[in-house]
Amino acid sequence: MNRKFSRLFSNMLSYTVVILLALLLAVNYHIFIVENHFAPAGLNGIATMVQYKTGFSISYMSLLINLPLCALAYFFVEKEYSVKTLVFTLVYSFSYLFLQGLELDFLQYNAEGHDTIFPAIISGVITGFVSGVCLKNSASTGGMDLISKYINKRNPGANFFMVTFVLNAVIACISLFVYSDAGVLNYKPVALCITYCFVSNFVGNQIIKGAKTAYKFTIITTHPDEICLEITNILRHGATRLEARGAYTGTSKSVLLCVVNKHQLTDFKKIIDRYDETFSFYEVVNETYGNFKYVRT
Repeated sequence: MNRKFSRLFSNMLSYTVVILLALLLAVNYHIFIVENHFAPAGLNGIATMVQYKTGFSISYMSLLINLPLCALAYFFVEKEYSVKTLVFTLVYSFSYLFLQGLELDFLQYNAEGHDTIFPAIISGVITGFVSGVCLKNSASTGGMDLISKYINKRNPGANFFMVTFVLNAVIACISLFVYSDAGVLNYKPVALCITYCFVSNFVGNQIIKGAKTAYKFTIITTHPDEICLEITNILRHGATRLEARGAYTGTSKSVLLCVVNKHQLTDFKKIIDRYDETFSFYEVVNETYGNFKYVRT
């Protein structure tokens, strides 16, 4: 019963997060992107340019693009992922439509053609945050994320980076003509689109990697007991011990595996330096999960 309640609560929390993220993205577009005349990344960039040229709202364009993609994802990719993405799309679209009807000029960041890189950076950070947290909640912002998920499901070895890169490059090139007036080419929207793409991808990737960065040490030694004792007493960590044999000498060795946080990196190196016949290397761990409960015997 407790497990079922915990799962229900977790699910409700996840949907709440998705809804709040959709609201944040709608505000982001309304305040920082549309008024500064540049196209963001992905299919939303197309919707933004269509609104600029025709007045056809981003909200309706988002629905036209994402509703069929969500249906495709529901049947051919993953049901939970597609449903959460659908919720995001509906909340984002109707929220943006609602914001368009309000008099919020005092909140909008209209750079008026000067220092427009600032709204591009701010909006890129917000979009990257939204995309990263969405993915950690088994959802997406729609558009290229849905296409990416479908391609990855059908062909795990496909290089989707190139597909995304080509699409964003095409959007940047089209924006050169969409936002130019009187036959004079305006390269600023292209630069803003590239800046937005870079910032949003960087922030999104950092969030997906997680904040629990750690370091995994692999130690080959003839002093396993002493090193384990120091790891336990000084660093308050455990270690996994394996017995091994050297391929060249045939000598018995012990292999210790231990994960520590970045603040303990120097202390761990000092422990290793105290012992001869010891070789060690470490790797960066993007995120750690779970834990062991140790009981002394």
